[in-house]
Amino acid sequence: MYIDTHVHLNADQYDEDLQEVIDRAIAANVQRMIVVGFDHKTIERAMKLAENYPFIYAVIGWHPVDAIDCTEEDLQWIEELSANKKVVGIGETGLDYYWDKSPKDVQQALFRKQIRLAQKVNLPIIIHNREATEDVLRILKEEEAHLTGGIMHCFGGSVETALQCIDMNFMISLGGPVTFKNAKKPKEVATEIPLEHLLIETDAPYLAPHPHRGKRNEPSLVPLVAEEIARLKGISIEEVAVATTKNAKDFFGLID
Repeated sequence: MYIDTHVHLNADQYDEDLQEVIDRAIAANVQRMIVVGFDHKTIERAMKLAENYPFIYAVIGWHPVDAIDCTEEDLQWIEELSANKKVVGIGETGLDYYWDKSPKDVQQALFRKQIRLAQKVNLPIIIHNREATEDVLRILKEEEAHLTGGIMHCFGGSVETALQCIDMNFMISLGGPVTFKNAKKPKEVATEIPLEHLLIETDAPYLAPHPHRGKRNEPSLVPLVAEEIARLKGISIEEVAVATTKNAKDFFGLID
């Protein structure tokens, strides 16, 4: 059994064949999926999916790229929705310095607000980090994010950075990039970080694992992430599946 801890089944890319995608995931023994909403449209869709499927849960928040569009009313809405038992986290939030739609100071302010929101509603926080590691770690420390803990989503940093995050009560989630031939850092993290701190995800429809790189990703491919972690650690894929599934259940409080 696998749990895809970060997937965007609420994306437009699945409008034509969503049920088939979900059916393929179940057939691949991906028995739970955490759908992440990060703006009005995707949050609404995530909530609807969580309501319609017993094995789908929602994480809701506001993406740093679109931080400039987020209002206090939006944050209040997210807080209200978080009372739903199918909502298991706040995010994805964080910092993205690759795209320049939202100024850094606006991103940082919203990031802090969402950490505080997660603390208020007692939910973990799911972190997006692109080319902003130093500021992400600083803000997490300053805002005492360890109080709720969270996930470093689709982690692409160093082993050293991963260990700093683990010290702050964060899980390390690996996705398709760990399967890429030249992905040195994710492979090092998969090798060095103990299984008890790891989760697996697809971030579908993005970042499809090898040999599907460049194509639309979907949750049925998350076993390929587990397979590569197993190869790097020199253990069985069953061991990775069991451990990461337990980690996800414990982290999100999922009940069989």
